[in-house]
Amino acid sequence: MTTIIPRATKIVATLGPATTELADITRVVAAGIDVARLNFSHGSAEDHRKRVAHLRSAMRTLGRTVGIMADLQGPKIRIGRFAGSKVLLKPAQAFTLCATNTLGDGAHVGLDYPQLIQDVSPGDVLLLDDGRITLDVVEVDDAQIMTTVRHGGVLSDNKGINRQGGGLSAPALTPKDMEDIKLAAELQVDFVAVSFPKSGADMRLARDLLHGAGSNALLIAKIERAEAIPALEDILHASDGAMVARGDMAVEVGDAAVPALQKRIIRLAREMNKLAITATQMMESMIHNPNPTRAEVSDVANAVLDGTDAVMLSAETASGKYPAETVAAMSRICVEAEKSAELTLDRDFLNRVFTRIDQSIAMAALFTAYHLKVKAIAALTQSGSTCLWMSRLNCGVPIYALTPETSTRYKLSMFRGVEPMMIGYDGADRDELQSRVERALMDCNAVRAGDMIVLTMGEAIGKTGATNTMKIIRVGEYSAP
Repeated sequence: MTTIIPRATKIVATLGPATTELADITRVVAAGIDVARLNFSHGSAEDHRKRVAHLRSAMRTLGRTVGIMADLQGPKIRIGRFAGSKVLLKPAQAFTLCATNTLGDGAHVGLDYPQLIQDVSPGDVLLLDDGRITLDVVEVDDAQIMTTVRHGGVLSDNKGINRQGGGLSAPALTPKDMEDIKLAAELQVDFVAVSFPKSGADMRLARDLLHGAGSNALLIAKIERAEAIPALEDILHASDGAMVARGDMAVEVGDAAVPALQKRIIRLAREMNKLAITATQMMESMIHNPNPTRAEVSDVANAVLDGTDAVMLSAETASGKYPAETVAAMSRICVEAEKSAELTLDRDFLNRVFTRIDQSIAMAALFTAYHLKVKAIAALTQSGSTCLWMSRLNCGVPIYALTPETSTRYKLSMFRGVEPMMIGYDGADRDELQSRVERALMDCNAVRAGDMIVLTMGEAIGKTGATNTMKIIRVGEYSAP
């Protein structure tokens, strides 16, 4: 078994053209990714099947646990194509968006989403290509939107459109997404990210479709619409986690509002026992360069200090020149940031009320580990719930989740501060299980003989939700007969 990487924050890396072949995927797994993202906005079903097969081969070779996240495309609100693939728009010029998807030129372009005409009015501001192009809406009729260019530049085929302030009526789940949910179930992914949800109802529909396809993957809500902000608690209640999708969010609410929203979303997710992912342009310069900028280093470090479960790479690993180097750089940044993270466990416990026995045991383990300065927390878990609760607060002690369930092992790959491990429960009594735990932790160099650990488990071994016991153990002091 490989030595466990001493890093609490998880790394999500997108697989793409630069990480399709087995050798390339093996390199990013070896560099330290914890979750591989399949971007369903790009590539065919066969492309995704191939990458998943190579990923699982790399995991077996390296002895690593890497979860898989399918990221749904969501509504495609984009312009059409240009006769010459791109045009140059100049400030103050007229430019028209047409309902008919005909080839465009310097004066007009078609829409892949003609319903945009019903969603905008004179005076609205449209932002194209992640806000690089700004158009002021002058007039709207049944067939076209007439605008004036405020900020121009080169505009190429199929770029996205946002309305400043939000308000587009496109549903979160399109027919393509519904088909892709079936593909996600077929690939046995561990997480499904839903793009552009506006309410908890969008997430509940996605979960119903996912269950109908035979999957129990965890659902991640991508917070990127302006309408999602006031509905944040409703969306989180219906989800297992939230992604701070800073690209579209910045276009809709304004870039200056994003840092505070990032902190709010991460804080609320942790308070509600949900996962949090921070995404978009975290190491963008490394698409072309072997080293990050100082601003990118600070950006990743601040997300770590905010308490995010995971930081995410998109084009950096999907199509960049240095995918493995980017993962390694991000890992180093996370480790250094975690060293300076403030431990506030005693304060975090104030005003908390626990109504479940298993949750109370989880919190007692954190409190004990923090004050006794133990080497590790070992949690025997079926569903992963105990580890989720533990991972919401930082006690400065690594958590090792020991489970007999393969699906739980991979879902735990996203939990901050939790290292998932497989361990068999069959035929083991409590003393034998304790010995197995000690051996497993020693085999991966997490502990040595004489180290003190906190162990949580249930008296009904192998039963979900039965955690009711906490033990303080000195490794090697006792061996089962």
